[in-house]
Amino acid sequence: MDINNPLVMLVDDEVPFVETTTKRLERRNLNILQAFNGREALEQLKEHRNVDVIILDVKMPGMDGIETLQEIKKASPLSEVIMLTGHATVESAIEGMKLGAFDYLMKPCEIEQLVSKVEEATKKKREHEEKIREAKVREALSQHG
Repeated sequence: MDINNPLVMLVDDEVPFVETTTKRLERRNLNILQAFNGREALEQLKEHRNVDVIILDVKMPGMDGIETLQEIKKASPLSEVIMLTGHATVESAIEGMKLGAFDYLMKPCEIEQLVSKVEEATKKKREHEEKIREAKVREALSQHG
């Protein structure tokens, strides 16, 4: 797995969508983890702490996208989340933005648009991580003055 290529988790209860989108994203040098519901996504996140971006369907049975987003943000605050939504759930996607989602896209979306959002979200996450590293270095240097 290339460290420069984003690690992306795709979370959707529609298996054919996940499988097809995974293939299309992997062809664009993204590393993909799959989850078919919110609980599975949270389990994957425990194993893979370095997930850059999570592409999350809003409408899923059981734990929906909004509940999953809230749990993701608790477990991995720096991971960016892109919500996927159908027409009926735009309000949910907007609610997701208020809860910390990076952005949302309407389903079906163009793969290039999705890849572009993943790249933007990855850049944002990595900039946050770099700022945290710099702050820790400054703190360590000031303590050892």
